[in-house]
Amino acid sequence: MFLLYKFCGIILLQLHEGRVKMLRIDVKLPLQYTENDIKSKILDTFPICKEDIKSIEILKLALDLSDKSNICYKAAIGACFESELEEKFALRKKVCSPVPSLSFEYGSYNTEDLRPVVVGAGPCGLFAALILAEAGAHPIVLERGLPIGEREKSVGQFIKNGILDPECNVQFGEGGAGTYSDGKLKAGSLNKYKYKILKEFIEAGATPDILYSATAHLGTDKLGGIVKNIREKIIKNGGEFIFGARFTELSYKNGTLNAVKYIKNGSESTLPCTDVILAIGHSARDTIASLYESGIQMIPKGFGVGMRIEHPREYINTLVYGKNHDNSLETASYHLVTHLQNGRSVYSFCMCPGGTVVPAASEACGVVTNGMSVFDRNADNSNSALLVSVTPEDFGSEHPLAGIEFQRAIEQKAFALTGGTYAAPTVKMGELRENPIPSGAYSSVKPSYSRGTLPLSPKKYLPDYITSSLSQSFADFDEWMEGFYLPDAVLTGPETRTTSPIRMLRSEQTREALGNPHIYPAGEGAGYAGGIVTSAYDGVLSALAILEKHKQ
Repeated sequence: MFLLYKFCGIILLQLHEGRVKMLRIDVKLPLQYTENDIKSKILDTFPICKEDIKSIEILKLALDLSDKSNICYKAAIGACFESELEEKFALRKKVCSPVPSLSFEYGSYNTEDLRPVVVGAGPCGLFAALILAEAGAHPIVLERGLPIGEREKSVGQFIKNGILDPECNVQFGEGGAGTYSDGKLKAGSLNKYKYKILKEFIEAGATPDILYSATAHLGTDKLGGIVKNIREKIIKNGGEFIFGARFTELSYKNGTLNAVKYIKNGSESTLPCTDVILAIGHSARDTIASLYESGIQMIPKGFGVGMRIEHPREYINTLVYGKNHDNSLETASYHLVTHLQNGRSVYSFCMCPGGTVVPAASEACGVVTNGMSVFDRNADNSNSALLVSVTPEDFGSEHPLAGIEFQRAIEQKAFALTGGTYAAPTVKMGELRENPIPSGAYSSVKPSYSRGTLPLSPKKYLPDYITSSLSQSFADFDEWMEGFYLPDAVLTGPETRTTSPIRMLRSEQTREALGNPHIYPAGEGAGYAGGIVTSAYDGVLSALAILEKHKQ
């Protein structure tokens, strides 16, 4: 039986669970492929009848752009035949590993132990809480921001009126910073835990293709509902959420963690616990500073700093797919990287096809940019961060939190130079390369940043080595992607919140903070992840570590 889903005009095959064995076949498929196209490819490979095929599934799917006059899909197909045929052909073709089981044996959590606390409701915190809840541990999630519906109102107020809520914004609130992004899902190799994460997303409202698509994404317009559904599942399994609760302090008794403290509605509360997962996100600077002062060991970490570049969406489509491309193709994306003679790397990051540049401040008096796309990726422009690598040697101090101050100085300088309204500075690509004074005269590309823009040389708020590295990278990028250098393309800055500027040190074996048992730093804020899936995965593993310690 073939289970099919219609998605963006394309037939998608649903993955089957519980298979024993499959044979993998690598094939090419037309853009508008059908079930019969897939069957034909299998029949071309094996001397069998159509009736011998028990089931098929798509394992991987990606566009093949090697011939732009004939763009198609590269696909890995898994096929199940009658058992005797599987044995007959197994030596000729790769045998696929079974789809990981979604049945997890968590063991029995000791219910006499105090409920574990999860700080933060981003992907890391949500999936840590989900695992703990399913195991019967009844976790409590503290989130400084608000539930998704109220969070959307706070974000809307900032985007429209410049009224920033430092507790609930693009960085803070249910779903974390990834809620206002493209929602990319880069899983790498798919082990059973990552498979569970993706299946939970599907159950919560994502499309089934995220299990195999090379460009899997959720879209910011879908993420809110998905996040809410995951929260409701956690609550159904015995978890609890306290929103508007900013974590402030770890409390100890006789040298052992016995509680966490938080502030809600101006009042401090104490929550007894024996274990806490710190899934605080990369922008919780006040929390990071508090944890450092309390003795959580940290080291500075490199990251990327730069600007958001915008081209017309259709222009990028043409560069990637060719002039006569099929209009049914998904909005094009790209990934670029170059290593300059000055020792710096410049690379594209968090590319948002058919997206917008958004104000992403979480502190007063600072300009921060980010990119986001809705699921359909149909906005006028496509944007990407163009980042220059920075290291702790650039921070001007050996203090573990020096990277935070490095970010903050750039953000505050941009804020002051643009009039203190959260408007963002812009420069055209040609102006940055040729060094004229930015004109603000936009033609083929208009900036999408919603708080307003002001033409301003990035040399006034970014270090010289960043602006010069960006300018030097244009020639390389244009060589590898002819036409990428577009004088009218608009760069909006600064982009500083790419990943955490610190790493909290933890044991490789127990995942506990070094010298601080029962405390589990996890996700992007702790410096161990860089995206939705990797953050969620780190949260899952931290939850499993707690369960292992407390199992009966």
